[in-house]
Amino acid sequence: MLVAFCLSACAPKQKTPLVVFAAGSLIQPFDEIEKAFEKNYPDIDVQAEYHGSIQVIRHVTELHEPIDLVASADQALMPMLMYQVNIPGTNQPYANWHIKMATNSLAIAYHADSKYSSEINPENWWEILSRPDVKVGLSDPRFDAVGYRQLMVFSLAQKIYQNPNIFTNFLKDQFTHPIRLIDMGDMQIIRIPEVLETTRESHIMMRGSNVALISLLEAGEVDYTFEYESVIQQHGFKMLKLPDNLNLGKPDMDTEYGTVTVKMDFQRFASVEPIFKGEQIIYGLTIPTNAPHPEQAMQFIEFLYSPEGQAIMEKNAHPLLLPAVISGEANLPERLRKYFQ
Repeated sequence: MLVAFCLSACAPKQKTPLVVFAAGSLIQPFDEIEKAFEKNYPDIDVQAEYHGSIQVIRHVTELHEPIDLVASADQALMPMLMYQVNIPGTNQPYANWHIKMATNSLAIAYHADSKYSSEINPENWWEILSRPDVKVGLSDPRFDAVGYRQLMVFSLAQKIYQNPNIFTNFLKDQFTHPIRLIDMGDMQIIRIPEVLETTRESHIMMRGSNVALISLLEAGEVDYTFEYESVIQQHGFKMLKLPDNLNLGKPDMDTEYGTVTVKMDFQRFASVEPIFKGEQIIYGLTIPTNAPHPEQAMQFIEFLYSPEGQAIMEKNAHPLLLPAVISGEANLPERLRKYFQ
């Protein structure tokens, strides 16, 4: 009896799982945050998964997985796809607040052996990426924020470089069902087909998220890919910075960025039609309304915004946006208010 009692009483305490789904561009900094957080909170086991930002939110709202914390590379996805969608059987949305967590800028990543790497510059990148012998990695715009943002860059480039063929020259004959650019005068609309597959002769290699392209670039299977500046710096790739009116990284350029919109020609989400408007890149962070462990999720956010958490993000070239801006501030949990006043 004594032995049996000891076996029960002396068993290791079960750790509380904290399920975090985040944009792939956060893998490296969040991996370090996870290790430091678990060291401070040994009774919590962070279980992180990384996907394209649209796919991250689909795991919550369409696949109905029990997720404690969501971090998206596009904060606009949260009011669009979480605020407007109710948890089945309730009148509660999947989220009604989020933190505008960080910014970033889009750039072109390449390596020393990339074709024409000695020629490419901010004035001719679009011409080089359109060459049929250049392998270009693209992220799928149906699942990932980099995916639709990289298309916005090509659309915006037409006005900046005064060349109306940049978008078409890059994408012509690359997909079995074409991505279309519709010129509405003061607005450019990019339409994404439901079926998006590259042709056999295509020099484009498409993957479900931008992070999946990193290994292709490291292996030299692609010459160039669009990526966030933070990720390029984390992995030590060569980087071609894009002009401010193209890189989607400057708040004072939102009027110009906003002249392009991406629409999907299908209903991927059950209740809403996602429409993506060009604007400054801002990451979003929230705790779903039905999170199994909201208290532990708030502890994670508190640690993220602590001096130690901020230092980790800074070290990984992805500093937090301070002071943080809250969307749906009236619904922010009371426990977090002292951090965002």
